[in-house]
Amino acid sequence: MTPNTTSAHAEAPARPQPTTAQREWQRWGLGVFLHVGVNTFADVEWSDGTLAASSFDPADLDARVWLRDAAAAGARYVVLTAKHHDGFCLWPTATTDYSVASSPWRDGRGDLVREVADAAAAEGIGFGVYLSPWDRHERSYADPAAYDDFYVRQLTELCSGYGDLAEIWLDGAGSKGRVYDWDRYMAVIDELQPNAMVFNMGRPSIRWAGNEDGIVDEPVRYAVDSTADSQYTESSTALAAQVYLPPECDVSIRRGWFHSPSDEPKTPEHLLAIWYRSVGRGANLLLNVPPTPSGGLDAADVAALGAFAAERERRFGAPVVGTLSGGFEPGVVHVALPHPVAVRHVDLVERLDDGQRIGRHEVRVDGRVVASGSSVGARRIHLVDLVETDAIDIWLDDGELESVAVHTGDRTMTVPDLPEGYEAPTLTPDELAALKAAG
Repeated sequence: MTPNTTSAHAEAPARPQPTTAQREWQRWGLGVFLHVGVNTFADVEWSDGTLAASSFDPADLDARVWLRDAAAAGARYVVLTAKHHDGFCLWPTATTDYSVASSPWRDGRGDLVREVADAAAAEGIGFGVYLSPWDRHERSYADPAAYDDFYVRQLTELCSGYGDLAEIWLDGAGSKGRVYDWDRYMAVIDELQPNAMVFNMGRPSIRWAGNEDGIVDEPVRYAVDSTADSQYTESSTALAAQVYLPPECDVSIRRGWFHSPSDEPKTPEHLLAIWYRSVGRGANLLLNVPPTPSGGLDAADVAALGAFAAERERRFGAPVVGTLSGGFEPGVVHVALPHPVAVRHVDLVERLDDGQRIGRHEVRVDGRVVASGSSVGARRIHLVDLVETDAIDIWLDDGELESVAVHTGDRTMTVPDLPEGYEAPTLTPDELAALKAAG
């Protein structure tokens, strides 16, 4: 394969470059979020740290089933809420008695972090943890220095006791105006989990896409100098310099993050609409699938996941990979296909070793532009009018392509629209509950 190299690329200034671990994480594309805790048993999104630890008792929990369902849906990693804002810990931490050790589950001898980590390893997918900086149960939270000591101990337990972590998810909710000792926190991660992706806070290696709708706005920039803080504020955190931070889109398969019997899953079409606007634009998608109080995944959620995966397989399961060579004009990559294909999707991957460079591109067949866009990045998928061809050309304003594949299909394959009114609320769950109570 001969990459496209233009004079503009050769003369371009140095820019932030990804680490090997960042590139591997970007190739994964799809992950599954697992929100479970005492909130699951109270049918609430947030709680204030006063729900009884004894309420946590998912009697039929089998993490191996969770991970099999995640893997079957195409997930390459999972992230578990080891501690949400309420402070309840899903592992038997030595830092607090507000944990599974004080619950009837597994007779107080359970360790859900261990069970999910082991199940992920068995499925060959990455395992990550969500550890909320905001802690509404821990009394030392009122004393920043004491709480920093407390949080470092929790972080150390998770980073040293469960093998390699793929991701450490740091949620900005509830922390506006709070100054944490990020240097200490990051020193723990640097020493114990140097290859883990750090989400959005501290010294991040990946960033939040800026909403909880599961989509990323175009153009998708990997080199940024700030990160958005949370769904519930318009604030952002400035970085010391521009750094390589690919985005992760997070969204729940349901309206809420924790399971509620009054909620229902998004349709497979809705999930596909999200996928095109996240993975299809070069971001990762972290899709939350919340366990039920009994400990299983809701059958309706599993059915939606299965249909979502089946449709992706139908559309993208048999890629035809092209051979790349220099085009007949500057900035053009010629793509030769091994045989004529009725092309419905074009799938581009940028070479990112030297950083993200492509800012605009066009897909051409027989000199006719069939698709165009801005950034490419880790993956850019275009739906095109059905055309049979054995060659396509890609014009780039800069940079190089790592690969190009096409996917056959038919005219029934479209990019679904996002449903009306699907956006996640920007009021916190506490604010929404107060409004509901006020009538």
